Amino acid sequence: MVYEAIKKLVCYGLETGLVEPEDRIYTVNQILDVLKLDEYEEPEEEFSGVNLEETLGELLDYACGQGIIEDSIVYRDLFDTRLMNCLMPRPSQVIKKFWEEYKTSPEAATAYYYKLSQDSDYIRRYRIVKDMKWVTSTEYGDLDITVNLSKPEKDPKAIAAAKLAKQSGYPKCLLCRENEGYAGRTNHPARNNHRIIPITVNDSAWGFQYSPYVYYNEHCIVFNGQHTPMKIEKNTFVKLFDFVKLFPHYFLAPTRIFPSWAAPF
Repeated sequence: MVYEAIKKLVCYGLETGLVEPEDRIYTVNQILDVLKLDEYEEPEEEFSGVNLEETLGELLDYACGQGIIEDSIVYRDLFDTRLMNCLMPRPSQVIKKFWEEYKTSPEAATAYYYKLSQDSDYIRRYRIVKDMKWVTSTEYGDLDITVNLSKPEKDPKAIAAAKLAKQSGYPKCLLCRENEGYAGRTNHPARNNHRIIPITVNDSAWGFQYSPYVYYNEHCIVFNGQHTPMKIEKNTFVKLFDFVKLFPHYFLAPTRIFPSWAAPF
């Protein structure tokens, strides 16, 4: 059964374009290593239209049954992100593809990147659809209300483990560049399957990424390449205009909670 799940995951990678046909065997072997398997027998059955949530669930159940991980939402999320990284292109490949698409149009570039962020399970489609959204009328106009259910609650065992975990200053925060490819731990989310697009804003290095929790449609985040105090100043507006010049189909808003967030018009 585990061999079938492995083949289905690889087929998913081939169908979505995460995996090139020439990388199929390599991808299988990477998955075997994560699952601590030394051998593999290719199932004869062919798979198409693979359900990612179900396939990852099968592999996670196997890992729990073999004692590779604890059966907890935190450990399962850490582990399935490692599995998805076996399908992922290198950051340099993503960056190269993004700017190739940008030559066609900024919309083509962000469409590629957003699809990648979903196909890679960095944005978990099957959780996002559970979010509650509705519009209610108020004396000030219609108000959009959302209840985000895509960020899972930690169970008591994981909370206790996080308290005992060694405190680390790496990555320095949840948004900095050092998160790209980071395996995560009980007190920091896994980002193995995370890829960042470097951009230049106000003549300095910044990063462009999507939020894994999609608080808004195509909710993305723009962050400074350096850890600096967040403040609203004259240069803030230079940064805002630099970004919308790059991506005129998006709007950008500064915030003191995150460096800044953006979404399409």
